[in-house]
Amino acid sequence: MSDKELKRLSVLQEICDQRITQSQAAQLLHISERQIRRLLQKYKAQGPAALAHAARGFGPTLAHEKLTTIHGFDISVETLRSWMIAANLWIPRHKRLKRPYQPRYNRDCYGELVQIDGSHHDWFEGRDAKCCLLVYIDDATGKLLHLRFCEAETTFDYMLSTRAYIEQYGKPLAFYSDKHSVFRVNQKSKQDSQITQFGRILNELNIDIIFANSPQAKGRVERANRTLQDRLIKEMRLEGICSITEANAWLPCFIEQFNQKFAKCARNSKNLHRPLTESDAELEDIFTWQEPRKVTKNLTITYDKCIYMLEPTPLNHKLVGQYITFLEYPDGTVAIMHEGRKINYSIFNKLARLQQNEVVENKRLGAVLAHIQQQHEELEKQNKSSRAKKSMPSRKAQKVVIEQRNLNPVLDSCS
Repeated sequence: MSDKELKRLSVLQEICDQRITQSQAAQLLHISERQIRRLLQKYKAQGPAALAHAARGFGPTLAHEKLTTIHGFDISVETLRSWMIAANLWIPRHKRLKRPYQPRYNRDCYGELVQIDGSHHDWFEGRDAKCCLLVYIDDATGKLLHLRFCEAETTFDYMLSTRAYIEQYGKPLAFYSDKHSVFRVNQKSKQDSQITQFGRILNELNIDIIFANSPQAKGRVERANRTLQDRLIKEMRLEGICSITEANAWLPCFIEQFNQKFAKCARNSKNLHRPLTESDAELEDIFTWQEPRKVTKNLTITYDKCIYMLEPTPLNHKLVGQYITFLEYPDGTVAIMHEGRKINYSIFNKLARLQQNEVVENKRLGAVLAHIQQQHEELEKQNKSSRAKKSMPSRKAQKVVIEQRNLNPVLDSCS
């Protein structure tokens, strides 16, 4: 056992001897009281062996590699696997206990919980590039509330889709999503202190977001994705739709047909969608990528390798040393705001070309790749034209060849 496991063993034994409480044990081991109770239950049932990590030891593949390289044994992996199974050192996959995913009842009211997800698929069957479909479906009724095709599952695309959904139906009580980086900060060092841009938007609109631990937990939207990958593809094929723009313009018709066939009535007829309030009126400014920036002594701020110069007014001079908010809209336009007031600015310098090996944010990856592709195409055209020029002989060279051909008969006569 490791030192960590031995320390847990001694602390759990002290709990059993009633020397310390579970709360004190949690503080000693820096874990929660719930985990203390779980460890204590396993310790009482299985003894000290329950505290050993389940992944400790060698599997058949790794054991075969070490026995071959270190000790020179000439045996197959499957033979070693059968020996380890016979000695109870390895459990076959088909005999392992599978985690049960118990069903849950759907929500009672329409708008109480909306499941959202992105489905990456070849939606146009090769007629266009692969893309992503953003799906919004009500948990209580199974009603499709919003569909939108986009190139990738990005924050800006979810901003556009969520805004369109809210303007049509109102604000739901909660969204139910997976742990995609759009919805949740997955870096352990930042989980307690930060939220994503999408999470900030929902917080301003007073909408909760719940994260599913597994795909089975958000089964309604997962099943809807499978149905859409069958029906939606065939419908677009019959309609002759070959692009994202055409598909997004036609999707409301499909949503209406889909809901007529598959949507059900909620157990409670109450609609929990909330209308937009006066504080929600500025949806255009809410659905933006917002980051704080510090104003320098020269009344400038820097964002995305651009220097923005604030208008030198007496009111703006008071902002020196303070943090103001930089807003980037989904259409690429930007704004600078402080305490609800938008500030006039001008751009001092902007790098037009990306340098090699620089770090590119995920939300800009599509534009960067398009820029790189355009550069490669231009370079290929230049190379082709230069190779064509090199392959064509000059007029002077052609003249020399002609003169040599005329000289050959004379030389033959002289000989």
